[in-house]
Amino acid sequence: MKTNPFRYGALLLLFIGIHALAGENAGELAIGETFTLHSEQLEEERRINVFQPTVYGEAVATPLPVLYMLDGGIDEDFLHIAGLLQVFVSNGSVRPLLLVGIENTERRRDMTGPSDDPQDQAIAEHIGGAAAFRSFLRDELIETIESRYDVTPERAIIGESLAGLFVVETLANEPGLFDTYIAVDPSVWWNQYDLTGRIAQSLQQESAAERRLFVAASEEASSAERFQAFIVQVEQASSRMTFEYAPMPQESHATLFHPAAMKAFRTMFSASAED
Repeated sequence: MKTNPFRYGALLLLFIGIHALAGENAGELAIGETFTLHSEQLEEERRINVFQPTVYGEAVATPLPVLYMLDGGIDEDFLHIAGLLQVFVSNGSVRPLLLVGIENTERRRDMTGPSDDPQDQAIAEHIGGAAAFRSFLRDELIETIESRYDVTPERAIIGESLAGLFVVETLANEPGLFDTYIAVDPSVWWNQYDLTGRIAQSLQQESAAERRLFVAASEEASSAERFQAFIVQVEQASSRMTFEYAPMPQESHATLFHPAAMKAFRTMFSASAED
């Protein structure tokens, strides 16, 4: 059976990244900070994980831009993204960022807008809560992070699949909330691809200027005709913003996030591009 050298390289990179986060005491990991935030918008407690990369064990200079990460639980995607960020900051290829992971409670509720499609409505008991979740980010979480940590006004957001849908929909509905949007295999099929037309109109507005969007697509997405129509709409409407499209036909939806995040970090947060 053939081996995939990239996969082994990715696993090694992840191991190195997590090892670099290890605490001084054997058997313990010190991976940033975790706190709980009560949300009035969502009427529930939300668990937040925060990681600040180091260079050879030394803290990097602050203030830092903030990367808000959906699916950001310890048992979700937080650890491997923190590992990537740690390695890239340590080797000087990516500028330092404060990583803020948001753990899920009801993922399909929070990541989706309303839908009239019966197939969409069948995926969970509760859907269509994206507006409330966006209010939680805007009015509660961002304010909390900016009061607790030494950060710059620059903000980015990253998400995959339904979380990628939330990222792109946020750009369409409220482009000024973040400076950089990273969507990995975004589920733009939601509500019969309703987002395709709406985002084209939004990107032509003044509020979308100077924003940056990175979209990565697996074999399933990149080969889908309606997904490509979405990409064409974004390309045509994004003349005043930075848009990077990264089709990765060698990856499936299940394998895409790690290599896509690697490319996104190197593209959107290159240390060589830092002012």
